[in-house]
Amino acid sequence: MLLWVSLLILAPVGGQFASEIKSVISLHPPWTTLFQGETVTLTCKAFQFNAPQKRKWYRWYLPGEIQSETTENTYEARESGGYKCQAQDSHSSDRVDLLFTTASLILQAPSDVFEADSVVLRCQAKANVILNNMTLYKNGKVLQVLDKTSDFHIYQASMKDNGDYHCSGFKDTHVVSSNKIKIVVQELFPSPVLKASSTQPTEGNTVTLTCETQLSLQRPESQLLFRFVKTSMWSEWKISPEFQFSPIRRENSGSYWCEARRLNSLVQKQSQELQIQVQEIVRDVQIRSHPEFVFEGQELVLICSVNGVPRPITVSWYKKQPSLWKDRELQTSSKTEFKVPVVQSSDAGEYYCIARNGRFSLESNLVIISVKVPVSQPVLTLRPPGTWTLVRDKISLQCEVQRGSLPIWYQFFHEDVLLMKTKSTSERKMSHRLSLTENHFGKYYCTADNGLGPQRSEAVMPVSQPVLTLSPPGTWTLVGNEVRLQCEVQRGSSPIWYQFFHEDVLLTRIEATSWRTRSYSFSVAAEHSGNYYCTADNGFGPQSSETINLSVIVPVSRPVLTLRPPRDQAVVGDVVELHCEVQRGSPPILYQFYHEDVTLGSSSSASGGGASFNLILKTEHSGNYFCEANNGQGVQRSYTVSLSVRVPVSRPVLTLRTARAQVVVGDVLELRCEAQRGSTPILYWFYHNNITLETSTSHSGQGVSLNLSLTADHSGTYSCEADNGLGPQRSEAVTLSVMGLTGSKNSLIATSVTGGLLSMMAIAAVALLFYCWLLRKAGGKPTVDSSRNPSAPDPQESTYHNVPGWIELQPVYSNVNPNRGEVVYSEVWSVKKENKLTAASEPEPFKNTDSCVIYSQVKGASTAASKPQFLDPLTPHR
Repeated sequence: MLLWVSLLILAPVGGQFASEIKSVISLHPPWTTLFQGETVTLTCKAFQFNAPQKRKWYRWYLPGEIQSETTENTYEARESGGYKCQAQDSHSSDRVDLLFTTASLILQAPSDVFEADSVVLRCQAKANVILNNMTLYKNGKVLQVLDKTSDFHIYQASMKDNGDYHCSGFKDTHVVSSNKIKIVVQELFPSPVLKASSTQPTEGNTVTLTCETQLSLQRPESQLLFRFVKTSMWSEWKISPEFQFSPIRRENSGSYWCEARRLNSLVQKQSQELQIQVQEIVRDVQIRSHPEFVFEGQELVLICSVNGVPRPITVSWYKKQPSLWKDRELQTSSKTEFKVPVVQSSDAGEYYCIARNGRFSLESNLVIISVKVPVSQPVLTLRPPGTWTLVRDKISLQCEVQRGSLPIWYQFFHEDVLLMKTKSTSERKMSHRLSLTENHFGKYYCTADNGLGPQRSEAVMPVSQPVLTLSPPGTWTLVGNEVRLQCEVQRGSSPIWYQFFHEDVLLTRIEATSWRTRSYSFSVAAEHSGNYYCTADNGFGPQSSETINLSVIVPVSRPVLTLRPPRDQAVVGDVVELHCEVQRGSPPILYQFYHEDVTLGSSSSASGGGASFNLILKTEHSGNYFCEANNGQGVQRSYTVSLSVRVPVSRPVLTLRTARAQVVVGDVLELRCEAQRGSTPILYWFYHNNITLETSTSHSGQGVSLNLSLTADHSGTYSCEADNGLGPQRSEAVTLSVMGLTGSKNSLIATSVTGGLLSMMAIAAVALLFYCWLLRKAGGKPTVDSSRNPSAPDPQESTYHNVPGWIELQPVYSNVNPNRGEVVYSEVWSVKKENKLTAASEPEPFKNTDSCVIYSQVKGASTAASKPQFLDPLTPHR
């Protein structure tokens, strides 16, 4: 068995015990007296209820004041002396005394014996020692002869087993006695004591009975059970040492005791009787306040004292509402106190409480709460507001508090000199009128007092002239920047009203109650340029600041380029206006004009708006145009605008081309009409005797042709017309005669050619002489009448033509009217074909050096026909 030599330091809790942790030594075997040479194992434990025993180290106190620390909780003892141990996180154990003896006979017994314990006493002879007639003695008398065993058992130990024990035996004829052991049977727990929370409780209250006892410190592992008894009535055995009456009634009066016993044991003990006398209930509910006189801002506690009402109860708090049919319920709870943390003047009134428990409902008396409110700081104002500068002006000083218990005493001061003292019993304000004199200008204030301490108003003083400043500083800023206007006065009583103006237009109005400055911020737009000022007013009239001018610089927007030609289509020679303009931007603005990234010119606008640039159009002016605007805040470029410059068509040249000199019926005639200049597309008309033959469009800039299979009706005049939408131009008329087929064609041709050759030779000689005479007369150069050459190129432009060549000599017909007179003659030119086109050649017949006139017929303006003539190929003609 284990011997618990040292236990816990215990304190009773609910009839059991609680503890500090104390180390305990147990022995194995459980004897404290042993023979020398034997060994006993000491085990160190720390006993704690409901806690696992987790120890890390153990300290042993050995005989001779030797200490040893180990991680093991056991120690092998072989020497006599006192032993103690200490487990981690606990107190040291009680001392255990061990005796190792050389005697021949020893009596071994447990050191501690408790009620109902089973005890073994062992009479032990030394090894190799044979003793006869072993006998156990108690108090010197034979208790039992130990014949067959050395052990003596005491079952259910009790107080009668107390005494001195020893044993003896015979060795031969000598008596051998053992050591003596004193056995004292200890109480497992003392008789319980019954206690009550009240032995004379009032009916309806709660009463608790407690059965108090304590287990021995050396038996902490034991368990006690309790029950409560009244005469012939008792409760069940329970672990709890308490029994509660809730609520207790008058029939619960009587004599009570309690009983305690050890679990699984016959040890049972009873307390003394206790008388309980339940008092009759006296029902009473009272309400009172704390403190009795309360000031605004303090804490108020209402206490509802409830007597004679069985618990549990609920308490409801009410405030009287004289103007309403039902009082206001403030709170309902089990608490008998109601708190107002911070009292206000509105909390004044009559209060009461009602206590309820399901069977009873009792209402308390009324308590009247009067809240004393100190006056707030008064505010002094002047009526009417304005600026008083004249003597004998009437003003009224008004002193007012927002709160405060009446009556209130008011005093008015001027420069710390008392003007008037008066009392108000019905209102929280008072006025004082005075007529101004030279001595009345300056600082004023007032005081208010209702007996809880005077309060003084702020001094009233006119504001000084305000100062307006800009932030960031400067007189100009950019659109989009944040600008702050700050208005400040150096002196003046609060509150002060500040107003900000832009060009006499109110921007905002702001009140300042604690500072003498206010500001107004805004994001700058173009319209914010101009003059700014502010005013300050605290009732004496507004004061204005100096004016500040702010210039807002607006970066230029993207300009818009507008081309303004004099007509719908721009034509060479027209004057076109390029107008560049921005929608916004601060002047001056510099505009620059560009054609295909080449600068045309620039213009500056000093007052805003746009700028223009005039351009006389040429053919090369077609293309893209744009402009730029700059006012020092960045260049902005317009979108590109395209311009197409059109060239009117020149007078076209009509050319008739046949396979022979004299056309006859059946031949194919090619009519070719071509203008030397003009923007495409060009529409061509072909006319025969002013009757339209056909139209054709040229998209490439070259001329067009029309082929006719000739008949007798095709004789007459031909012309053509060209138009590209800028006005038509008509060529000179060309006359064509178509011969009929009569007689022998070959003989006719032969005769005609022979006669023609002879005639041409004579005419050529005469013409050559005449031509030379004309050259000398004109200064050595032949003259050409430009009026007779409608197809002559424009001297201001270069005209290029592609002239097709002919395979053989082909006649070319044209009518020539020199000087637009009455003489008209026809020419037939012979044109020699070339293998390739010449890019820069004239298409007219007289420009071809390889051609010659092979036929000419002169007519009068009024005659139908004249005699054909052959001309000199070098003679100028049209």
